[in-house]
Amino acid sequence: MCNVFSEFIVFKVSQETKTYPLSEKVLIERCIKNDEQAQRLLYDKYAKKMVAVCFRYCSDYETARDLMHDAFIKLFRNIGSYTGEGAFEAWMRKIVVNTSLEFLRKNDVLKYSLDIDDAVTVSDEQASVVEQLSEQEILKLIAELPHGFRTVFNLYAIEGYSHAEIAKMLNINEASSRSQFSRARVLLQKKILQNR
Repeated sequence: MCNVFSEFIVFKVSQETKTYPLSEKVLIERCIKNDEQAQRLLYDKYAKKMVAVCFRYCSDYETARDLMHDAFIKLFRNIGSYTGEGAFEAWMRKIVVNTSLEFLRKNDVLKYSLDIDDAVTVSDEQASVVEQLSEQEILKLIAELPHGFRTVFNLYAIEGYSHAEIAKMLNINEASSRSQFSRARVLLQKKILQNR
């Protein structure tokens, strides 16, 4: 039997490096047993990344924090269903995204933004301006998109869901998902050009 304290997980938190004396596998096993210390370590490890995921959907930091906390509650209730297949972070991200989408549906945010037609055509030459922006600048511009556009853009371009999956998640048809993504891209390009 291996000594779990000889295994370390190292990851970046802002400018400093933080080390945990337990492997991710051991943390998960202990979380399944409702070990509060392990839950705290897992939370500390992923909270910053997951609140950023929530923020992409709601654009309000306090709401994003609340959604992240709700997602962690769901995660700890259901951690026993994690099979170990695939990355744990990807499994966790799915819970966080679904929690964010539940919030949007519950508050009917998508109802008022899926039909927005405020997009114009931008040439491919102008689109090259994107390469000059930092990741923070791009994320800020994405956050300024109308809810429907932003939601579909995040699900497709960032999370990697297909339009068929998005349509099912948002209870819209696949053509609407494609249309919203296309409009989001054009509107995002327009915002980028306006900010340059």
